[in-house]
Amino acid sequence: MFEHPLEERAFQFAKRVRAFTRMIKRDVENIEDIKQLVRASGSVGANYIEANESLGRADLRMRIKISRKEAKEAIHFLGLLQTFEVPELENEREFLVNEAIQLKKIFSKMLNNLGE
Repeated sequence: MFEHPLEERAFQFAKRVRAFTRMIKRDVENIEDIKQLVRASGSVGANYIEANESLGRADLRMRIKISRKEAKEAIHFLGLLQTFEVPELENEREFLVNEAIQLKKIFSKMLNNLGE
């Protein structure tokens, strides 16, 4: 299904975010933050797929920058979600934050290698 292992990793991240958000209490704040988190988590992989089909070096860099930006945004919204100190949710949030940080670092390294 995926041409590159990082595409698969980003896809699994987005799927796991979606499973996580289904377990969170719906209140006014969480609803809005969940929407933003779901969008950002999906955009990480979608933009990396676009990068792999880039129209040139500038397009490649731009798409990777967007993937990195979306990973940062996912970290932000994961931090805002209220899990009401439910240990299982806190553990999953921590895992997802760490995964988003790792994806961000990978994209940063790619940009450094491309001569950002």
